[in-house]
Amino acid sequence: MIPLTLLTALVLTIILVRRTVVIVTVSGTSMTPTLRPGEKLLVRRCDLTALKVGDIVVLEPPRIPVSPEVTALAPLPARTRWQVKRVAALPGDPIPEPARKASGTLRTVPDGTLIVLGDNKASHDSRLAGPYPATHLLGRTLRKLSPHLTTRRRKA
Repeated sequence: MIPLTLLTALVLTIILVRRTVVIVTVSGTSMTPTLRPGEKLLVRRCDLTALKVGDIVVLEPPRIPVSPEVTALAPLPARTRWQVKRVAALPGDPIPEPARKASGTLRTVPDGTLIVLGDNKASHDSRLAGPYPATHLLGRTLRKLSPHLTTRRRKA
């Protein structure tokens, strides 16, 4: 029998890990060829200050313009909950060329926002939505998980 203190420590560890890391399944093609549908990612929850340009992040898509300069957003598929994208620019950086049209009159990334782009140019990202609010950030991808680590084995 497991001692009560060991069991308590185990439960607290599980709770702590669940609050800091999550597993996300890629469901679209916006990050191909880097990521493919069905691949699983280990994501560490973080805020904007922990990011650098080039990081792959998971974030909620914006639903409303984040500034008066951004006047419209393209519609998203109805079931979109999370998006996986690459950070292209952070607050204070110049708006990258692919996102300039959707960013309206903005020339630099506003505080509290970031520019994200999918590796696949046919991606719903800052090319269409302009800057994303940092409040929509879930976290930064740490790594792809090996398929054999994330699938359950069937009993023979």
